[in-house]
Amino acid sequence: MRYIEFGQRGTKVSEVILGAMRIADKTPEEVATLIETALDSGINAVDTAPIYGPSEGIIGNAFAARPGLRDRVWLQTKLGIRPHPQRKANYFDFSYEHIMESVDNSLRALQTDHVDSLLLHRPDALMEPDEIARAFQELYDAGKVLDFGVSNQNPAMIRRIQRRLPFALAANQVQISAAFTPMFDAFFNANMQNDAGIMRDGGILEYADEHDMAIQAWSVLQHGYFGGVFLGNPDYAELNEALERIAADHDSTPTAVAINWVLRYPTKMQAIVGTTRPERVRMSAAACDWVMSREEWYEVYLAAGNQLP
Repeated sequence: MRYIEFGQRGTKVSEVILGAMRIADKTPEEVATLIETALDSGINAVDTAPIYGPSEGIIGNAFAARPGLRDRVWLQTKLGIRPHPQRKANYFDFSYEHIMESVDNSLRALQTDHVDSLLLHRPDALMEPDEIARAFQELYDAGKVLDFGVSNQNPAMIRRIQRRLPFALAANQVQISAAFTPMFDAFFNANMQNDAGIMRDGGILEYADEHDMAIQAWSVLQHGYFGGVFLGNPDYAELNEALERIAADHDSTPTAVAINWVLRYPTKMQAIVGTTRPERVRMSAAACDWVMSREEWYEVYLAAGNQLP
């Protein structure tokens, strides 16, 4: 496993993060075993959120079932997505009151006195950065949150918050996979009159590198917006052929190769894997066993159906 230095303390956090969005049907004992498997594989980080249903509560009960487990885990949760009371949809809330209430609820559910990282989950158009800064400062001073970050935000949004804070935002959690590459497409097609040249993200990767911010990639094995897994998908036959060939060259698996591809970008990169099967946790951790060559990285990018100018 490889590790990055995360946040104000330079905490050693694994490049692969265990995501807990899909554990709703698992028992606390099963989740404790999943976390133990991750730790044995070198993965010391767990990511969750209240919008993931009972995820936080199950993790909290897993910690209670295995004394000392919480102390071995770098724990991250998120906030800001709320079910709308009148619509069958969610809305976003970064108000001071909701931030404070959400963190307290998460700490109770997780059965812990602090989280190591807290992210604002998607942008709130009505956010007031001074309120966010006030909440973050109080949570930090109380020892309830050690580091802060955002999710799915572009550099302009991040700057609005960052300039009010006395400490640096540590992470931005965004969608990246071999079959979801708009940030790379815009980079390659800069100043070109084609759809790939449209910059939709405002330079997220470049901003992160400039400000020593970790990029946490989600849906690293998915295509489109929750379009499904591309591994074994006949619509991505050429991509799968490339992943299988590279896997064979490194005595690895297509899963590990696909995650390795995401982690290859030269800045603080992390990949969130949402599996609930211990064997796939071990397979995902193996993504850090070797470094993909430049030729291999471009082979995967092109095999996914992309073109270079």
